[in-house]
Amino acid sequence: MTVADILILVGLVIVTGLLVAVLVRMRSSGDGNHVERLERELRQELQSSAQSTRQELAGHLAQYHNSTVQQLDSMRQQMQLHSSSGREEQARALKRFADTLQQTLGNLTESNAQRMLEVRTTLETKIRDLQSDNAKRLEEMRQTVDEKLHATLETRLSESFRQVSERLEKVHQGLGEMQQLAIGVGDLKRVLTNVKTRGTWGEVQLEMLLEQVLTVDQYAKNVETVAGSNARVEFAIRLPGVVDGGAPLWLPIDAKFPKEQYERLLAAADVADLEGVARAGAELERAVRNEARTICDKYVSPPQTTDFAILFLPTEGLYAEVMRRPGLADELQRTLRVTIAGPSTLAALLNSLQMGFRTLALEKRSSEVWQVLGAVKTEFTKFGDVLATTKLTLEKAAKNIESAEVRSRQMARKLKSVEALPSEAAQLMLGPDGLERDD
Repeated sequence: MTVADILILVGLVIVTGLLVAVLVRMRSSGDGNHVERLERELRQELQSSAQSTRQELAGHLAQYHNSTVQQLDSMRQQMQLHSSSGREEQARALKRFADTLQQTLGNLTESNAQRMLEVRTTLETKIRDLQSDNAKRLEEMRQTVDEKLHATLETRLSESFRQVSERLEKVHQGLGEMQQLAIGVGDLKRVLTNVKTRGTWGEVQLEMLLEQVLTVDQYAKNVETVAGSNARVEFAIRLPGVVDGGAPLWLPIDAKFPKEQYERLLAAADVADLEGVARAGAELERAVRNEARTICDKYVSPPQTTDFAILFLPTEGLYAEVMRRPGLADELQRTLRVTIAGPSTLAALLNSLQMGFRTLALEKRSSEVWQVLGAVKTEFTKFGDVLATTKLTLEKAAKNIESAEVRSRQMARKLKSVEALPSEAAQLMLGPDGLERDD
């Protein structure tokens, strides 16, 4: 359909619209018969016109269809021609591009090979220089290490010979001290042979234990535990009496050392003499029982003393041998009210008593402790106020520090555009400690 056909159709539509408008106006004016006649005539004319128009349109459409088919055929032929020519042109262009690319790749390969050769030559030169430099430096290092090793070896050998000489001299001195020690051991043996001196040695050891654990006002020496008996025990521990501030309650402690019986027992055990071991063991038990009975009779007198006493044996070996006797310690504690104690056992007992003394002192001063706690509570309230003030001050200081950090970051952002000096130049300008020095 051409543009003229479209314009004819539009004109027909407009004429039809005008005729319909005239008919409507005439019907509204009142001439009904004339209007109906005109309407029938107009409808017939319109039908004939529409039929002719449809026929004309069908003819035009067929003609347009034929022309369109012809144009499409011609366009298809032209497109085929253009596509074939385009494919040929594209093939020629691709061939030219492939040739150019191949030539470029060849040139690039040659250039890369030449550059790789240059790089290899340069690397070989640098590696040879580096090897020679490393060999030179290694030789210098070897010489330096040899010199330092030689000097260090001479120094250490001299130091070792000096130390060996000093230690040999100390060995000679030690041998002299060993001779003196052997003389002292002989003297000690002669001392321990005397019964009186041996008892004094046990008292000295007992006194040392008491001094290490208790205070001077918690025990006494040569105490007459039984009034009027004129029998004085070597040591007695002062315990609180029944009446506060009255006479104390004494715990007697006496040191005994049955050395002869113990040595005979050890000698018989060394030679595996069973009869001698049994005989010496019986003598040792008898000696310990006699000493415990003496302590019970002389020094235990309740209520002036406790209802038991302590028999102190000054060596752990002797104490272990006595405790190894079946039922001996229980018998002495049950019948004679005497407890056997060695150095470690007595130390533990004295520590327990010391803790009891401390607990008693704490109980006596409990009221003072409550008063002190009341005063501390009062002062603690004041301390809370001071602490709150300190907290406010610290928070203010923290805010000031945060403000300083913000300013520092701002200055750092401003200084980003400033080029930093090398560290050597900065140290020369500011000094080693980073501060300006006054000339």
